[in-house]
Amino acid sequence: MTADRYDALIVGGGPGGLTAAIYLARYHRRVVVVDEGHSRAKWIPLSHNHAGFPDGIAGEELLRRMREQAKRYGAKILTDRIETVDGKADAFEAQGSTVTISARAVLIATGVENRRPALDADTHRDALQRGALRYCPVCDGYEATGLAIGVIGADTHGVAEALFLHTFSDRITLVAHETIDLSADDRSALAAAGIKIAARPLARMDFSGDRVALHLTDGSELHVDTVYPALGSDSNNALARQLGVELSDDRCIVVDTKQRASVAGVYAVGDIVMSLDQISVAMGHAAIAATALHNDLRNHDGEGTAS
Repeated sequence: MTADRYDALIVGGGPGGLTAAIYLARYHRRVVVVDEGHSRAKWIPLSHNHAGFPDGIAGEELLRRMREQAKRYGAKILTDRIETVDGKADAFEAQGSTVTISARAVLIATGVENRRPALDADTHRDALQRGALRYCPVCDGYEATGLAIGVIGADTHGVAEALFLHTFSDRITLVAHETIDLSADDRSALAAAGIKIAARPLARMDFSGDRVALHLTDGSELHVDTVYPALGSDSNNALARQLGVELSDDRCIVVDTKQRASVAGVYAVGDIVMSLDQISVAMGHAAIAATALHNDLRNHDGEGTAS
């Protein structure tokens, strides 16, 4: 199969990847976005902290608008999964299940995936839509103001999330997902904030009622208004590993101030980079990366110096 040739291949069609596509297309670059359709932004029922939308905007609608804008300026967007990518600056080749793409540069915007509690897909989606299940206290802690909140995950990560949520509510209970693993300092910090610790780990969650029922392993149950699973996330870094780029803590892509990875011709934006996992941050990364990528190609072609 003959590969299509592009200036830039963007892997991932979330807010970061699509913003980069808009910028690059407006720089008159030939750019293609390959996306599976699994951006975390897609699952946001209504984002209230994205500037410019005082009444909020659904993640799926935001992505639709961004795709339309990118295509308006000439970006190509394909639904596929890039399985392999290799090569070097000015000569990368990527293979998907249905496409082969040749590109001068690669921008990785593959993000991360939340570790989810054991829920069937329909229950999970419904709970998200109703605000009974939430994953991002930075995004929507405000909407949980004054509510009874259950934080799932009695370890250092869970403690940090519970303490952050104390900004919004003083009705917080930390519930172990499997085992309780808290240091004396953790317990002291939780006690100082008035955050309760469930006596037993979680057995299951029931979202069928008006409130969430947290059933514990001893047969008891707690009732809360909303649940934050603090179970961490997994970075989608398989392509980064194939390309041999440097990773931080074996997870996220290390970049310089222009979003360049350690391998020439490779750039990274959004949650796959160690930063605050926010739409606005991913979009800022993308503006920087797209401009650096454009200027790097100009310099390679003898058209100017880096700005």
